[in-house]
Amino acid sequence: MEAKDVVIVGVAGDAVDKPRVVLGVSGGIAAYKACELLRRLAESGHDVRVVPTASALRFVGAATWSALSGNPVSPEVWTDVHEVPHVRIGQGADLVVVAPATADTLARAAHGLADDLLTNTLLTARCPVVFAPAMHTEMWEHPATRENVATLRRRGAVVIDPAVGRLTGADTGKGRLPDPGEIFEVCRRVLARGAAVPDLAGRHVVISAGGTREPLDPVRYLGNRSSGKQGYALARTAAARGARVTLIEANTGMADPAGADVVHVGSARQLREAVLKAAPGADVVVMAAAVADFRPAVYAEGKIKKKDGQEQAPIALVRNPDILAEISAARPRPGQLVVGFAAETDEVLANGRQKLRRKGCDLLVVNEVGEHRTFGSEENEAVVLSADGGETPVPRGPKEGLADTVWDLVVARLG
Repeated sequence: MEAKDVVIVGVAGDAVDKPRVVLGVSGGIAAYKACELLRRLAESGHDVRVVPTASALRFVGAATWSALSGNPVSPEVWTDVHEVPHVRIGQGADLVVVAPATADTLARAAHGLADDLLTNTLLTARCPVVFAPAMHTEMWEHPATRENVATLRRRGAVVIDPAVGRLTGADTGKGRLPDPGEIFEVCRRVLARGAAVPDLAGRHVVISAGGTREPLDPVRYLGNRSSGKQGYALARTAAARGARVTLIEANTGMADPAGADVVHVGSARQLREAVLKAAPGADVVVMAAAVADFRPAVYAEGKIKKKDGQEQAPIALVRNPDILAEISAARPRPGQLVVGFAAETDEVLANGRQKLRRKGCDLLVVNEVGEHRTFGSEENEAVVLSADGGETPVPRGPKEGLADTVWDLVVARLG
C-alpha cells in the first residue's frame, strides 16, 4: 500500500504527523507478546502496520493484528498488488521493529532473501531497524545465528539481545523475548534519534545501577535512596545506540531493560565482584550505582533487639572498597573509558572536581541530591565534568536526555 502521511490533531489544534512504525512478527510462541508491544506503540501515537509471517499467523490471527492496529494485515506480497505493498510499506516507514525475530527470520534478513512481505519490507526500508530475537538457547548460541546477528549489526540494525528466563516447555535459558514494555522503550529511543547510525555498535558497556544495601542483621540494612532509574536510562539508551550492555543492578526492583545482560547484586562487595568480572571485556564502564561508603563491622546472626532500660551499643562501621577509583586505576582493557557519578548536597561543582581528580575517571556526572531531588524522580539535572577540564551542563529533563549526553561524550572520546 502506498505510504500516506497520517495526521492527528494536537490539543492546541495543530496538525501532527504520526510516526509510521512497521511491526514485523515472525512465527514463534512469543508472537502473542507482540500484541502488547503493538498496543503500546498505537496508544502512544504511532501509526502501526503489522507485517506477520505466515507462521506467525498460526500463533496470532490476522484479525487480532488488524483490530489492534487499525490497518490491514497480510503476510503475502500478492495482496493488493496494484498498491505495490512489498515496496511501499518499507519505503514509508520511520521504524521497522521485528518482535519476535526467530532464527529463521534473522537468517533470511541477513542473507537478503525476499520471499514474503516482511523480508521485502526489510530490504526496502531505509529507516532504523530493530530486531528482538526470541528462540531456544541452543539456537541463539549457534555459530550460524551469531554470524547472522553480527552481519545485521554491521549493516546498522539494532539487534537486542534476548532475555534469560523460561522458554517453551520446561527449558530455561537465554532466548526469551524481552519484556514488551522494554522493547517499546528501545523503539522510542531509536525513533527519537531518527536516522542516526547506532554509534555504539560493536562496543561493550558495563553499567552499575541502583543502591547497595549493607546488612546489619537478618532484618535491617544500611542503604540509600537511589532508585536506579538513571542507570536504567543509561542501559536503555546504550542498547538503542547498538551497544552490548551488561547492567549490574542493586536492589532496584525494576524489569530488566531489553537488550541488557543483567547481573543482580545486593551489597557493595557483591557489586565490586561483578564489576571486576565484567570490566576486562568492556570498552566503557559507567558507575551510576550509589555504592555505600561504609558497612557494619559485624553482622549480627540474629535480630538485634532493644532491651528495656539499656542503651544500644553504637554500630561500628568499616569502609567499603572504592570501586570507581579501583577501576579507574586498573583499566583492565587498553583505551577503556570510565564514567563516574557524584551525588552532592553542597558545593556541588567544587566537590565534583575534587572527586574527579581523586577517582581518576574520564568523566564524572555531578548532580545535587536531597529530599525530593534526583532520587526516585523521572528527571535529572547535572554537569558532566571531564578529566581534560571540560564542563557540560545538562538542564533538568528526562533521565534519558542526560544518558544520551553521557553517551555523546563517550562516543567522542572512543574515536
